[in-house]
Amino acid sequence: MDDLRELAVAAHGGLDKWNQLSVVTMHMHTGGALWAIKGQDGVINDSRVRVELHRQLVSHAPFGAPDLHDVYTPDLVTIENDDGTVIDQRANPRSSFTGHTLETPWDRLHLAYFAGYAMWTYLTQPFSWTRPGVEIEELTPWQEDGEEWRRLRVLFPAGIATHSRENVYYLDDRGLIRRHDYTTEVLGSTSPAAHYGTRHREFNGISVPTRRRVHLVDENGSVMPQPVVVSIDLDDVRFE
Repeated sequence: MDDLRELAVAAHGGLDKWNQLSVVTMHMHTGGALWAIKGQDGVINDSRVRVELHRQLVSHAPFGAPDLHDVYTPDLVTIENDDGTVIDQRANPRSSFTGHTLETPWDRLHLAYFAGYAMWTYLTQPFSWTRPGVEIEELTPWQEDGEEWRRLRVLFPAGIATHSRENVYYLDDRGLIRRHDYTTEVLGSTSPAAHYGTRHREFNGISVPTRRRVHLVDENGSVMPQPVVVSIDLDDVRFE
């Protein structure tokens, strides 16, 4: 299992390079069915995102209005204006999702929490797999689209906010992450989602999939082509 983790880390740029960097910024365009279901369509569909690499801190700008941005940490989310004045905030934000189902509408602070932890998760993997308390286990290989992908089961500790503690990653023969399965707990879901990453590009030595599509998985384990739950397209990615 350690060899697969090491292969993935090396394929995405290597731990030495990663530890020299502190932040990534990017332009993000989002789509998919989830935002309208949650009453948040258009809030972050075209934004600049800033992700700190070694602690969970994420911001989107604009955030619903040209002069607003959000700030996510696991314990507190805020909505602020350009001069840093806090317009709204919520402590212990994950608890606000208790009792939610897919159809439960969100407010802007729900969105800030969800989008914040999700983007931190996506932009720090596979390097986050080397953090203290993370457990890994290699699973049997997987056949998809005429390719064989190795699979790694990753359990994140309670201190890392993410979709769910248990995640399954699918890696190609180069070690690049091609698919990521998880259960989105804040949606009240017990069914897995399949998150595909394609169009990998290298930015300052770090490889990132610039096209992401999230699909539902049916009760038979088959990925459903429609609807696309979330789409994410990235450009102008800058690691510093």
